[in-house]
Amino acid sequence: MKITKVLTAYATQDGDGVNIRRIPGFDGKYLDPFLMIDELKSDDESDYIGGFPPHPHRGIETFTYILKGGFEHKDQMGNTEAIRAGDVQWMSTGSGVMHSEMPLADAEKGLHGFQIWLNMPSADKMREPQYQDTTEHPAPRFTNQQGISLKALAGTWQFDSQQLVSSLQNLAANGAIADVALPAGKELYLPALKQQKVMIYIHTGSLESAQSEIFDAGKLLIVEPSSDICIRAEKAAGVLILAADPLNQPIAHMGPFVMTTEAEIRQAVSDYQNGYFGSLS
Repeated sequence: MKITKVLTAYATQDGDGVNIRRIPGFDGKYLDPFLMIDELKSDDESDYIGGFPPHPHRGIETFTYILKGGFEHKDQMGNTEAIRAGDVQWMSTGSGVMHSEMPLADAEKGLHGFQIWLNMPSADKMREPQYQDTTEHPAPRFTNQQGISLKALAGTWQFDSQQLVSSLQNLAANGAIADVALPAGKELYLPALKQQKVMIYIHTGSLESAQSEIFDAGKLLIVEPSSDICIRAEKAAGVLILAADPLNQPIAHMGPFVMTTEAEIRQAVSDYQNGYFGSLS
């Protein structure tokens, strides 16, 4: 496996004062078609209790995955759902979504989860919004004889002799995401994925490269296109594997809106100010 770039998540805030770690990619330089990887990981309620009150989106897909704790999702389409540990939620916001994500009062103390943004092809950015979650069709998981487990959060994955098919199959840019857990000292091998952008985000423990370089939690490893995946856990590790095909299109970004041109951004702001995104009941 050849690593072409290593990025490090940095501490910031979003929503109502929620403390997160973020890897941004709005310049399209390294993450395309992914736009942002946010990780929320804390046992201190004050880090996340403010949650994410009602706010709009246009032109992106949001992918939420919860490892611990949970959020209640609401949107103007009428969806209200508790997203708890193990659950995945996907929204293709298209022409516009209003939604909120607030911590669940009855969830286990502490919260660990992700929100990942994917860019949408320019031609799809004004289509009708779509929503899907895995609360009724949990993401499939397989654990091999070495104790390595792969959970197919989105897309279809081949792991050892198993084909794992997530109920989330329509992510933009052929997107696929998996969560892999490795015991200390164990090694995962996957043949080259079909997607041209493949990245590994370490959320727990640490990995060791073939050159004995240690990568700790909070690092994003960008893999050379068409390279196989071979990772070894230095300590018991959890990683997200993110795969998709670059869109190679201009990115115009302002807050929750990601379009192709600045004129489209101005239109999104105007539409939001004029109430065209609807409201939460």
